[in-house]
Amino acid sequence: MENSHILYACKLNGDGSSTLLEEAQIQQAISHESKVWVHLEAEHPESRRLLERDFPHLDHLVVDALCADETRPRILEFDYGALLILRGVNLNPGAEPNDMVSIRLWVDKDNIISLRRRKLKAVLEIQGRLQVGRGPKNSGDFVTTLIASLFERMEPIFSEIDEKLDEVEESVMENPDTSERQEITSIRKDAIMFKRYIAPQRDVISSLRVSDQSWLDQMHKRRLQEALDRVIRYVEDLDTIRERAQIVKDELVTGLSDRLNKNMYMLSVVAAIFLPLGFLTGLLGINVGGIPGSDNEAAFWIFMGILALIILAQVWLFKKLKWF
Repeated sequence: MENSHILYACKLNGDGSSTLLEEAQIQQAISHESKVWVHLEAEHPESRRLLERDFPHLDHLVVDALCADETRPRILEFDYGALLILRGVNLNPGAEPNDMVSIRLWVDKDNIISLRRRKLKAVLEIQGRLQVGRGPKNSGDFVTTLIASLFERMEPIFSEIDEKLDEVEESVMENPDTSERQEITSIRKDAIMFKRYIAPQRDVISSLRVSDQSWLDQMHKRRLQEALDRVIRYVEDLDTIRERAQIVKDELVTGLSDRLNKNMYMLSVVAAIFLPLGFLTGLLGINVGGIPGSDNEAAFWIFMGILALIILAQVWLFKKLKWF
């Protein structure tokens, strides 16, 4: 589209294909009760003006929600349509997947309005399907296709997090290291962030599945049930990842504590061995007359032999006491 606020606008032909619309043609298509999809840039001020001009039947609460800066997944139903706010993983180059991208939708029997602030591949995929004649035929198809596409893209991300946790857990069991603490924290943070936005979407899909909106038929509701089952599994998997990460963190702390205790124990044993040796060398190092053996040329070697015997005796005693 030439207008930067209109990212995509088309008329659904009912057979999986579409006809592109210019801004001047949108109102005409709506007046002829054609099925219209308008995709807008949420940050552009002209988007709000277009909504208020071409869709005057929309409640001001709907317009405010569609153009809001921050949104959480939710559904708001009206007699003539529904407001849907969903989120998908951020697959844009250089972005973190847990920085989830929102898509705001108004859906009724004839109109689909979507707004976004960042690119969402699920929406681009629908555009591509429409261009080759395999896209959604109506509002119900559009919503179910979008939801399915959003959540299909999440599975590889969650599988990657789970595999990363497996690797960290194996490393902690073999050789715990303080550098792994940051990795575990990052995994728990990802799980918490994803669940924060996915759990509310479970409620959105559940409400939509039992909705009596006229543009949803039984086939659409079966597809929504499949999506709901997938989301429930994702939420359970994220809970499992978060709990496992905490267990691995506890194992890491225990392993590091055991290593520290072992090191302190060995230092204590070494100190115990050298304590009598230090006492004897200090005693014989006193610079006064009468030190035994001071006139004997072999006194040094005799003294070294005594120290060696003391060390051997200590080692034997420590082993007998099972100190090491």
